[in-house]
Amino acid sequence: MRKLVGRNVRQVRQEKGLTQEQLAELSGFSQQYISGLEQGRRNPTVVTLYELATVLGVSHMELIRPFEGEE
Repeated sequence: MRKLVGRNVRQVRQEKGLTQEQLAELSGFSQQYISGLEQGRRNPTVVTLYELATVLGVSHMELIRPFEGEE
């Protein structure tokens, strides 16, 4: 699940044209936290997912949804 969330955060961030540093600045999380999250090394809370989704302009469900063809 951590890797899934990390991939989704990275994908949405890149689609929005943001760097990890920019996302960190907008969200209030450190760049190191964003990096660890995207690498699947962090275990985000529901509140963290909600805050990141809000900053990224997507539903929190987008950050936990599997890719098509993936379980």
